[in-house]
Amino acid sequence: MFAQLDLDDELCRAVAEMGYERPTSIQSLVIPHAMEGKDILADAPTGTGKTAAFLLPVCQYLLDYPRKDDSSTRALVLVPTRELANQVYEQAVAITKFTHLTCGVITGGINYGTDRETLNAKVDILVATPGRLFEHIEQESFDCRDIESLILDEADRMLDMGFSSIVHQIAGEARWRKQSMLFSATLEGKGVRNFAEELLKDPVTLSADSSRKEKNKIIQWYHLADDLQHKNAILVHHLLNTIESCIVFVKTRERLHNLKDFLASQKFSVTYLQGEMPQDKRNAALASFKAGEVKILIATDVAARGIDVQDISHVINYDMPRGSDIYVHRIGRTGRAGAKGTAISIVEAHDFEKVGKVERYTKEPFKARVIDGLRPKNKPPLVVRKKKVKLTGKAKKAKAKSKAKTKFKKKTTRPSSPKSKEA
Repeated sequence: MFAQLDLDDELCRAVAEMGYERPTSIQSLVIPHAMEGKDILADAPTGTGKTAAFLLPVCQYLLDYPRKDDSSTRALVLVPTRELANQVYEQAVAITKFTHLTCGVITGGINYGTDRETLNAKVDILVATPGRLFEHIEQESFDCRDIESLILDEADRMLDMGFSSIVHQIAGEARWRKQSMLFSATLEGKGVRNFAEELLKDPVTLSADSSRKEKNKIIQWYHLADDLQHKNAILVHHLLNTIESCIVFVKTRERLHNLKDFLASQKFSVTYLQGEMPQDKRNAALASFKAGEVKILIATDVAARGIDVQDISHVINYDMPRGSDIYVHRIGRTGRAGAKGTAISIVEAHDFEKVGKVERYTKEPFKARVIDGLRPKNKPPLVVRKKKVKLTGKAKKAKAKSKAKTKFKKKTTRPSSPKSKEA
C-alpha cells in the first residue's frame, strides 16, 4: 500500500482516487530512495507508473519542507515532447489535488503570454520541454536558482532529439539543486550513461521489470505483404473487423498523408499526429481520439512516446520503425497498466530483416500470421547475415591506420548543434 511508503494522507488519497491500489514495481523501488534524497538513475518498461514514481517523492519533499517567501519553482521536470509534458502535468495536478502545491507546464507551440502567466505564478512543480524553457532562461524570464529537484524523463529520447546541450545548460543553471533523477526506457549504450555521469551524483541505479500482474499483455504478430496494394488490403481488413481503438504508425509525413487520403476514400474516419504541427491541431487530434470520437489515429514517431490514452486495443505498424527500441515504444501505446493489447506489423520484403532484429531485441517470439483471402504470393526473403572476416598482415595494418585517421578527425571536428528543437 502507498501508506507504507510514508507518504502523506493527502497524496495517498489522491492516488487512490486515480485508481492506484498498490505501488507498481518501479514505484516501490524508486520512492524509498528518492525520499531519502538520493539521486536516481532508473529504467522501466512503458506503462508501469514511472511518472508517479518521481512525482510522489518530490511532492512529499515539498510538503515536508514548505517554500520560503518569494521563492520560485522548486521542482523541474524536463520531458522531450509536448504531448508527454501535458500528460505529466495532468498527473502532477491529480497527485497534488488535496494539497496546497501548484503545478504548471511550458511547451513550444503555446503563446508566450500564457508562459509568462505560468512563470509569474511561481508554481511549485514545473513541467517543461527543454527548447522552450531555455528560451525563457536566456530572456531572464525564468530563474533556476530555487530549483531543488531536477527530473529528466525519457532521457534517451531527449538525446535522440538533440537536446543534450540544452539540458546540460539548464542543469548548470540549476546547479544548487539538492536532488536529480533521470529516467530512461533503456540504460543500454554510452549515451544515457554518459548523460547520467555528468548530471547525477552517486546515483542509485534501479531497473524494474514488470511483475506478472503489471506486465503488458500485448499479443504481437506480423503479416508479410507483397506490395502496397496488399498492405492496404490487410490494413483495411483489420480496421473493419477487429479494431476498437488503434494507432497506425507510419515512417514519414508523406506516407501519413497518403494513408490518410486512402482511408478517407474507404470511408474511415481518422485523425492524425505528426511533427511540426500547430499545437491547437495536435491538441484537437488527441482530444478527439481520447474521447472516442475518432477510433483511428495515424501517427509518425513523434507519437511513439508519451501518448498515454487508455483502452487502445491495437497498434498497427503500417511501416516498420528504423530501430527495435522504437518498435517497443510504439507497441507500448496498447496494453497499458496490465490491460490486454494487440500489436500488428505489416511487413514488406525490404523491411523483413527487421523481424529478426525485433525478436532478438525483445527476446519474445515474433511470428507470422495470414488472413484467408489475403495470403502473400511471395515467400519471405532470405536474410543473409554478414560474416566477420578475420584480417591478417597488410589488410589488418591498413584497417588500423584507417581507424586512427577517423578517430583523429572526430577529435578535431566541432560538435554539431542540436538536431531538433521541435519542443
